[in-house]
Amino acid sequence: ADNTRLDGFTITGGNANGSNPADKRGAGMYNYYSSPTVANCTFSGNTANDVGGGMCNLSNSSPAVENCVFSGNTTGGDGGGMYNDGSSPTVENCAFSGNTAGWYGGGGMCNSYNSSPTVVNCTFSGNTAGGGGGGMYNYSSSPTVENCAFSGNTATNYGGGGMCNEYDSSPTVVNCTFSGNEAAN
Repeated sequence: ADNTRLDGFTITGGNANGSNPADKRGAGMYNYYSSPTVANCTFSGNTANDVGGGMCNLSNSSPAVENCVFSGNTTGGDGGGMYNDGSSPTVENCAFSGNTAGWYGGGGMCNSYNSSPTVVNCTFSGNTAGGGGGGMYNYSSSPTVENCAFSGNTATNYGGGGMCNEYDSSPTVVNCTFSGNEAAN
């Protein structure tokens, strides 16, 4: 629900490996038509077969995510740390590090299908994507990314070690730094 608040928790060891699509998403947290506040939480070591190792936001879910850490989360699909599909969370003062996406992209964060998150004062470091966008992958989405640092992220198959933008994506990037990111092709 929109008035729900999760504050000060560590979410670890989540495993979304079920047989139906909803059971393969959001191993740490799965938001569907909901917009909770998530503050001062750590999402680490969670694994999803499909999308959103740490957190999955679907269908107009726009949580407020504040002062959180997304580290060491893995997905066979997109968005190792966070996956947004038709959703626009506000993500502030968060760290995305060491997350892995196996499919198209977004080791740290994947924004797809008309997602427009606001990402402010965040770091994306050491994330890896099997496709593009080791730090962040945008597919038909237009996030606002402000005062963020992208460093040491890797895309192993195609472009954008730090950030990859495809299919009518129009991110607004303000006062961000990109350093030491790598793309294989």
